[in-house]
Amino acid sequence: MNIQIWGTKKCQNTRKAERYFKERRIKFQFIDLNVKGLSKGELESVAKAVGAIDHLIDKEGKEYGRRNLKYLVHNVEEELLSNPLLFKTPIVRNGKKATLGYCPEQWGQWE
Repeated sequence: MNIQIWGTKKCQNTRKAERYFKERRIKFQFIDLNVKGLSKGELESVAKAVGAIDHLIDKEGKEYGRRNLKYLVHNVEEELLSNPLLFKTPIVRNGKKATLGYCPEQWGQWE
């Protein structure tokens, strides 16, 4: 397995995802969204795996409200690429498969 976890250190679900893989001694790569976001290719791959790019944006998050995106017409892909803190977290990817949030039942099927 080649697990990648995108998230932030402050996100409780991201920490739970890291713990899930550590407890099972599954190696993973953590990418802090405060430092680096997803590339355009990674974004397209994850969006395809979760169903739609609209599912990736965290409409309940602080950054979404701070940027007033609720009231603005915007290009979701462009916003996510320019501001990675808008992503729902954690994003966990294993090859072409990906999940949003804490999903141990799906990760168990990857093992």
